[in-house]
Amino acid sequence: MSNLSSFTCALVTGGGGGLGKAIASYLLGKGKKVIIAGRTEHTLRQTAQEIGATDYFVLDTGVNSQIPSFIQTLVTKYPEIDCLINNAGVQRPLQIVKDDPSDFLTKADQEIDINIRGPMHLTLGLLEHFKSKESGVIMNVSSILAFVPFSVINPVYNGTKAWLHFWSMNLRTQLARAGYEKIKVVEIAPPSVGTDLHRDREDPDDNKKDKNPNALTVDEFMGFFSVGLERGDDIIAPGLSQGVVDNWYKEFGPFYERLA
Repeated sequence: MSNLSSFTCALVTGGGGGLGKAIASYLLGKGKKVIIAGRTEHTLRQTAQEIGATDYFVLDTGVNSQIPSFIQTLVTKYPEIDCLINNAGVQRPLQIVKDDPSDFLTKADQEIDINIRGPMHLTLGLLEHFKSKESGVIMNVSSILAFVPFSVINPVYNGTKAWLHFWSMNLRTQLARAGYEKIKVVEIAPPSVGTDLHRDREDPDDNKKDKNPNALTVDEFMGFFSVGLERGDDIIAPGLSQGVVDNWYKEFGPFYERLA
């Protein structure tokens, strides 16, 4: 069954730009209601006007104390909400040996708050609402680095995306065992895509195709994403990610299914 037909109203975090904006625009084009959330009000307002978003909310997913009241406001205003897309994320270059420990920990804690705690708190906060509907879709944007952490400059980011991969697997299994098979869990594992994710690097454009032939443009990513979503894939692995993900599941998938 197409995951696209499994929901009518989506929340996209990090929806002001990059992949979040592209996903939101695509879903709006498919007739979905789409609410975007992010940290910067003027960016959200501009994006919402540009793509015709249903609404926008200022939300820092790294400040977990904001999430309960946000969810209450969201489900009150949009009780039809039935899709969560955990797209917001941050990636910081971190040198374990060279960086000042205090600075390292400040940046690392922020990555963990945004990349791990944000998706977890949002998921658990909306899950009761989805369970009451007995359907819905939770999409988690992980990374090729969740499977092979070859970006050595990003030791914390790699770990947060690995966490999101395993969280997605276990969440899917627990929901199915509890009889909530109609609440779908979709993992999206992009390779390098030409967004501003690398803005804190020495070369912020090293994820652009002219510098990295394996990188995807946002449009190329969306081509893979739309096909996987409409096909009903549990995991969408665009471009270079597909071979890595296929090999991982070939090696460990049957082991997981047997032991879990």
